[in-house]
Amino acid sequence: MTGFTDLPDLASRGLGGGVVDANDEFFAARDNLVTPEPPTFAAGTFGPKGQVYDGWETRRRRDPGHDYAILRLGAPGIVRGVVVDTSYFTGNYPPYASVEACGMPGYPDPAELADADWLPLLARSPLRGDSRNLFEVDSPHRFTHVRLRIYPDGGVARLRVHGIVVPDPELFPDGRLDLAALEHGGLVVGCSDMFYGSPQQLLAPGLARSMGEGWETARRRDDGNDWVRVRLAVPGQVRQVELDTSHFKGNAPAAATLRGIDARSADPAEPAGWFEILPRTRLQPDTRHRFPVDVPGTATDVRLDVFPDGGLARMRLPGRVAPTELGRLRRRWSESLPLAHTRRIAPSGSRRLGAWGPAPGG
Repeated sequence: MTGFTDLPDLASRGLGGGVVDANDEFFAARDNLVTPEPPTFAAGTFGPKGQVYDGWETRRRRDPGHDYAILRLGAPGIVRGVVVDTSYFTGNYPPYASVEACGMPGYPDPAELADADWLPLLARSPLRGDSRNLFEVDSPHRFTHVRLRIYPDGGVARLRVHGIVVPDPELFPDGRLDLAALEHGGLVVGCSDMFYGSPQQLLAPGLARSMGEGWETARRRDDGNDWVRVRLAVPGQVRQVELDTSHFKGNAPAAATLRGIDARSADPAEPAGWFEILPRTRLQPDTRHRFPVDVPGTATDVRLDVFPDGGLARMRLPGRVAPTELGRLRRRWSESLPLAHTRRIAPSGSRRLGAWGPAPGG
């Protein structure tokens, strides 16, 4: 993990993100902003409104002002950086952009979002055409929506909003959840190899549609094995291990093990701190494996080892969070609501959303 782009894209359609409002999308649809796949372009492909672009493109403004689009984050969280991708927009990209964010309870509509308390993430900044424009963000708050403003008009292929997922404790009141799920805050923090596919895809929602949506390593030519380490969404006890090799047929691992550690009290660099969750177990190609486990130890992190190499589509770790841990999460939640996030619109039973604990690693 070397930079903010290694963190999940909180706005991705793959996590349930969407574009809920835009003032204009004359040439190209706003929904393209959150498409998980990289943008593409086919020269000479014309529709009724001109060259077809895989992005969001507004008409040429003939009056003062600027254009905007509002995105709902599929996984609300703390934003660490944004990428304003203008790929393939050359003579029609916006020269400047800014990004704001807000935290809203429930499922607000565009009118309610217009009345939200928006906080700046990125001041008005110059953009390059046909480029991935990367901007780091320094904000401690948990956000649910972002607003992209472009000055004055033009086209943006994708908006990536990379950050740390912050789950709502009320979503798992009984403490039962997939401890590794990306949408709950699980995060890959290290791996031995990701030659063919990102290990973050192991934790993605839903089933993989192809081998390209999983984690796959290069072929090993030594006596070692490949591994991936995951920081769990919240500390808990794993009750089931699901290892899904769907679509991996001639390249599935032969076997796997899973170990856990409570990194709050043990050093991950010391082997003695790790405890066994799943012993070395044979795997089959193109198969969803489910293994019940009964391990009393609480884990903050797990390490999956595959032997010797290969690919997995998904890893699920259904488990239980201790009541004391849930109480701690709720206290952190209630104590970290900044005044700036007081809602003008607050549905019955909803809470304000705000800052969430220390920075990663804290």
